[in-house]
Amino acid sequence: MYLETILRLSETREIVRAIDVAQAMDFSKPSVSRAMKNLRENGYVSINPETGSIRLLDKGMEIAEAIYSRHKMLSAFLRRIGVSNAVATQDACRIEHIISQETVDAISRHLEEMG
Repeated sequence: MYLETILRLSETREIVRAIDVAQAMDFSKPSVSRAMKNLRENGYVSINPETGSIRLLDKGMEIAEAIYSRHKMLSAFLRRIGVSNAVATQDACRIEHIISQETVDAISRHLEEMG
């Protein structure tokens, strides 16, 4: 969720900091700071020590894009079957982390067939 949030925030902001992630996820800043340290140590993000800006590295970008792609596809599917935009967005966020790739592929094919 952290990587996807960083990606989404970076689409609308020049600089993404831990406080931005904390606010977007409604998490405490210390929790986000610990997570960012872990993500940095594992090669998913880099953090500029002077500005505190967070940047996704290739490894982190790959994961974030895959999760965000699932999110957008699931949101579109839920809206298509009549779920309101707000609920579709919230539910897609929950579903995207537990859904199987087989189901993702089937939904994607179904959406393509529907046009």
